Amino acid sequence: MIDLGALAANWQMLRDRSQGATCAGMVKANAYGLGVRRVAPALWKAGCRNFFTANMDGAVMLRALVPKARVHVLNGLFEGGEDDMAANGVIPVLNDLGQIERWSSFARKKERRLPAAIHIDTGMNRLGLPPYEVEELAGKPELLDSLDVAHVMSHLACADEAGHPLNREQLDRFNRLRAMLPDLPASLANSSGIFLGHDYHFDMVRPGYAVYGGNPTPGAANPMAPVVTLRARIIQVRNVAPGETVGYGGHFTAQKATRVATIPVGYADGYLRSLSGCGSARIGNIEIPVIGRVSMDLVTLDISAVPDDKAGVGTWVELIWGSKMLDELAARAGTIGYELLTALGGRYPRVYRSGESV
Repeated sequence: MIDLGALAANWQMLRDRSQGATCAGMVKANAYGLGVRRVAPALWKAGCRNFFTANMDGAVMLRALVPKARVHVLNGLFEGGEDDMAANGVIPVLNDLGQIERWSSFARKKERRLPAAIHIDTGMNRLGLPPYEVEELAGKPELLDSLDVAHVMSHLACADEAGHPLNREQLDRFNRLRAMLPDLPASLANSSGIFLGHDYHFDMVRPGYAVYGGNPTPGAANPMAPVVTLRARIIQVRNVAPGETVGYGGHFTAQKATRVATIPVGYADGYLRSLSGCGSARIGNIEIPVIGRVSMDLVTLDISAVPDDKAGVGTWVELIWGSKMLDELAARAGTIGYELLTALGGRYPRVYRSGESV
């Protein structure tokens, strides 16, 4: 179940917390696995007008879903992709000086100004103009004459650790490097960056994970409303005697008489194999452990604590619920909630709730 009402409320809360900055919506990776076809229109209805996606395929889909939106492509401008970018009216996030030169040259040939964003690297060392290219760009202001630069942006590496010194270092580098360029709108904060304070907000913030219910403030209570509930039905229940094993490799050995339920979920659905023996689920308000190995299509659960009349074939079991289980489950799996969300497989039917409507 995906609660679009909660998703919209999360975005609006982040917008309000950003103290006047424009609040964009990150919808890359099929809206973090939740389905961009439903998420993007819900964000537009909530007031979002700027969207970011990773590549042109995502941009083309967004253009069809929210035709009037400003659509940004984070992976930048590939050589030969200029016509597609211009034809679809998307905003390339230009990640190096070569991309800026090609987009500027293309704009001059078309004799019109084209939109762009400029990404400068402040310490992530992943994408963006390194400092020496920013200095070179500052010496070639004519490269920007034919571009309508929406904003200069960078990306925080450690925003989810509020006290990490790299946050302030990146902020200082960002201010120093963008001062070399014309006075342009700026964007730095991701979901967690919004909670670092006003100095990080600038003209636009770009939340992603928090919109989808993930905790942007690890170590503190999650301020976001839960968006995702993952459920499956029990397809078999059996009684396992002491000394018997469950699952591949005899990974679990029953120490006492155990009621075991099997649900049709597995690592092919994005329920990670690393949750073997450490994941948990819930029936009603009773939390129950994952036992045995998570296999491709099946997970086994110890339901001994659940009354017999409350757990049988067809009973719904929750695997992700509430405001903290997404991040807690990810920690048990040795990963992050982002990966759990984006790994949710295509075999799960996605049921959308908006208010009281399902």
